[in-house]
Amino acid sequence: MIDSLHARLRDATQAAHEALERDLDWEARVATLPGYRALLVRLRGFHAAYEPAIAAALADAAFFDPRRRLPALDADLHALDLAAPDTVPAPAAPRLDGAGAALGALYVLEGSTLGGAVIGRHVARLHGEGVPLAYYAGRGRATGPLWREFRERLDGLPEAEAAAFAAGVATFEAMRGWLVSGVG
Repeated sequence: MIDSLHARLRDATQAAHEALERDLDWEARVATLPGYRALLVRLRGFHAAYEPAIAAALADAAFFDPRRRLPALDADLHALDLAAPDTVPAPAAPRLDGAGAALGALYVLEGSTLGGAVIGRHVARLHGEGVPLAYYAGRGRATGPLWREFRERLDGLPEAEAAAFAAGVATFEAMRGWLVSGVG
């Protein structure tokens, strides 16, 4: 029986998550350094739209700020000679009404931190030690505690289930549309 909100959210977003993974074909995208850079540019745009919206809806900087990934994307893009990461294209910012919706959207971004380590190892094997991997390196020892804290926060808002489900699915779908349409 699925009993935690986190587990129910994972189940509710599974089809959208699988569609993103299937259609993105990240292994082909990162096979070349230009492809890897193009993927990072699109990810940077996505995070630039979503991170401020999530932060505003949560209104809890102490909780959200350690989860921001724009600095890591900016560091990687700077190392790949993109002079002004803030000028990359970005999708429209989502409308997130309340903590439930913010946590549903954040679930997608937090989950990508966990799965990103696999991509980071693959990119390092392909392109060598010098390739910038701040975004895909995750958060080191803080990864586990931050994920547990996120799950506790999510599971503590059972009244926000519908909003979290809707925002989680919408975020996966938006990420899929944004990354698949513009990376290549």
